[in-house]
Amino acid sequence: MKPRIYIRVSDPSQDPTNQILQLTSWAKSRGWGSPEVYTETESAWKVGHQKVLAALVEDARKKKFDTLLVWALDRLSREGSLAILSLIHRLNTFGVKIISYQESWTEVPGELAEVLYAIAGWGVLPGPRTNGDANEGILDTNTSLVNLQGSSIIRGFNSRIWDFVAEI
Repeated sequence: MKPRIYIRVSDPSQDPTNQILQLTSWAKSRGWGSPEVYTETESAWKVGHQKVLAALVEDARKKKFDTLLVWALDRLSREGSLAILSLIHRLNTFGVKIISYQESWTEVPGELAEVLYAIAGWGVLPGPRTNGDANEGILDTNTSLVNLQGSSIIRGFNSRIWDFVAEI
């Protein structure tokens, strides 16, 4: 495996350290060493402004890595399910698997993964969200408040997906 990590925070008042430490530790626990980290401080609302993400996609096209670890899928985009799933599909066509720390169902192998992504895109992944909703796994340097809990929507979806998988 050749993993990479993508971290995005919306503005300079947010510190990505929590995401970096957690995802780096997670990668090491899987025997993947210390993957290269792509860190971006940019709003995901502004199409075309995520220059680090664009460089990551270009590196994926060049087959520089085959696994991308993210804190949560919504770190890729705030434009809703379609934008997130389109980016995931594009990375998949380059041979890259996306694994989300918050959405454990992203690790399901094979065709079932495609079904789960379809279900997620159908209405469970968050739609466009405001910056006020973006505090998961981010240290706000103004308040020093850390919220490492996933959103209730995603936690509920994770448990429903694993119930679904258990029935198959």
